[in-house]
Amino acid sequence: MMNPFDDDEAADTLFGDLATGELLDGLPGGLVDPTYRWRELDSVSAPKAWRALIGWVSWFVATYRLTTSVVPDCWWRHPELVAELYALQKAELASFTQTDPGFGPLGFHERLPLAIERLRLETRTIGCVGLQVHRETSPRLLPTDDPEFMAWTTEPHQTATENSGDAGHVVRGSSRHG
Repeated sequence: MMNPFDDDEAADTLFGDLATGELLDGLPGGLVDPTYRWRELDSVSAPKAWRALIGWVSWFVATYRLTTSVVPDCWWRHPELVAELYALQKAELASFTQTDPGFGPLGFHERLPLAIERLRLETRTIGCVGLQVHRETSPRLLPTDDPEFMAWTTEPHQTATENSGDAGHVVRGSSRHG
């Protein structure tokens, strides 16, 4: 198979050798665990993903000395925290591949304070820390059976630029900007 980047050394350096499949070969044996949409995990992939995440979160909390105001003990019961921690896990793993020239770890650490602040905000919103016990939260479910909404979804719509040529115009009664 011909490498599509033969003439582009920079792309080969950044993305690895696509012809041989050595794109992200930083894990033992050259294997890369796939990144899943957490909500789409099946009964085969879910246990493996959970085990990996639990181990990683334990390492992450201990290594960065994170308090329960950032990652509460019941983190695994809150989908918003699971999603953020899973994204961090995947980002950290991707930062340490054999093909990374050394910028991945720096990029991970540059973004880490933002992620920690998001975790802190979500944890405060959930409320488990102040109570020192788990507080069950309910997801907000948007009403999708409203007759007006159902009618709106079946009507043809114009994009903002098709509607008036004014890029700041928003269809459906919002506002014009600038």
